[in-house]
Amino acid sequence: MKEFISKRVPNIKNDILSGITVSLALVPEAVAFAFVAGVDPLVGLYAAFMVGLITSIFGGRPGMISGATGALAVVMVSLVSRGNEMGAQGENLGLYYLFATVILMGFIQVMAGVLKLGKFVRLIPHPVMLGFVNGLAIVIFISQLGMFQHIVDGEKVWLQGNSMYFMLGLVGLTMLIMISLSNFKYTQKLPEALIAILVVSTLAIVFNLDVATVGSFIKDGGGEGLKGGLPTLHLETFYKIPFSWETIQFVLPYSLILAAIGLIESLMTLNLIDDLTETRGNANRECIAQGGANVITGLFGGMGGCAMIGQSIINIKSGGRGRLSGIVAALMLLSFILFASGLIEQVPIAALVGVMFMVVIGTFAWSSFRILNKIPRTDLFVLIMVSALTVIFDLAIAVLAGVIISALVFSWENAVRIRARKHYKEDGTKVYEIWGPLFFGSIAAFNDKFDVKSDPKNIEIDFIESRVSDHSAMEAINNIVEKYEKAGKIVHLKHLSEECKLLLNKNNLKFQEIIIESIDDPRYHVVENPEKFN
Repeated sequence: MKEFISKRVPNIKNDILSGITVSLALVPEAVAFAFVAGVDPLVGLYAAFMVGLITSIFGGRPGMISGATGALAVVMVSLVSRGNEMGAQGENLGLYYLFATVILMGFIQVMAGVLKLGKFVRLIPHPVMLGFVNGLAIVIFISQLGMFQHIVDGEKVWLQGNSMYFMLGLVGLTMLIMISLSNFKYTQKLPEALIAILVVSTLAIVFNLDVATVGSFIKDGGGEGLKGGLPTLHLETFYKIPFSWETIQFVLPYSLILAAIGLIESLMTLNLIDDLTETRGNANRECIAQGGANVITGLFGGMGGCAMIGQSIINIKSGGRGRLSGIVAALMLLSFILFASGLIEQVPIAALVGVMFMVVIGTFAWSSFRILNKIPRTDLFVLIMVSALTVIFDLAIAVLAGVIISALVFSWENAVRIRARKHYKEDGTKVYEIWGPLFFGSIAAFNDKFDVKSDPKNIEIDFIESRVSDHSAMEAINNIVEKYEKAGKIVHLKHLSEECKLLLNKNNLKFQEIIIESIDDPRYHVVENPEKFN
């Protein structure tokens, strides 16, 4: 126990301070995403609190921050709108459909963790990761541009005159303070973002500057304020929504989409934080924790959530490394709702925008410009495409498209690598030494290597430098054997893996005579037992 505490005591201060910084940045984000989804700001704030707290305690990546996110909110717009249309006017049925969807989404995510599907995040190629961070940095930047607008007669218009100058000046001041303090040894014990927010907020309040604040932002969006109580259990969800096949057909597709987006964004963020901290999180544990958090959030009237890359990077850059940082951020957010709404509503939006702009600078992989001419054109295409799709559509579509294209490129490159080196033995037997992977993509090239009509009576196909990867490959072997037999020729197979031999013999007992078992070849035993050398 002493050792457990001693390992965490040195970072307690950093975790607490970074948690406070993150909590300030969570407020406008949660409120903005609630407006996007078409629900009350408290629905977004409660989600940020509950999802953030639960994933910080039980999640698979200490230091990662979760809450209500834009990627989920965009999907929820249609859900809430269509849900409202199903009920009577003023019934607000879409909100309850949202809660039910979030609960089901959570169960799906828990099942993904139980089935250990989180490990598949390791299959995401590096160009996709670069495209992901670049696209997300652009999305964060674009989302902050909306803060330079205000509502006039129900429409958003750009700030003008002194309002714009004050906004730009305070954003620039926030960024300047953070850049200046980053290498100033006397302030390295405090997060630069927190100091910048406090300084800019003090200036705005003391000089009574005419700038947008958290409070005015909420009121512009139609909210009444940040003040609220503790989240309460929304059991009415279960009797306001009819339990029917029509309801399942409506809710299930949204749940699947939201679960996929949430998991992909969280696991990609987990990978990014792993790289920044040079540690390794547990993807499957994160899936279960996130799913459980969404189930509870849906029950208590929250809009659900997932990992937030911007706030996670703020936390890591501010020194937050442990679970305490996320716990503090969530509890501080709740305290703002309960006790300090008046103070938080006075924080200038410009200060928070400046912090997010610094996150954009820190998130974007500037090194990708240096490697443009040094990587394969296919990787460059994937990088640019994922960045663009992240901005145009959403993260899930971008990552899935990037992985699919990368997989197709990999398959094609391996398909053309199949080779056959030919030579004759002293007894006249023709030997085909197969090189390269034999799988569905290389079957056509494999079949072209053989000249059944012109080959001698005895044929030997040697697979020592090849790997038979799938059922298509075994079918190709079976077909080539049948072609030689129909031509009245004898064919033997060497150096097939045990699994391949077992499956071929299972399909056709004739392979027991065709496959050569007794082989005195040391290379073969190395291939058959690679785990001895791992």
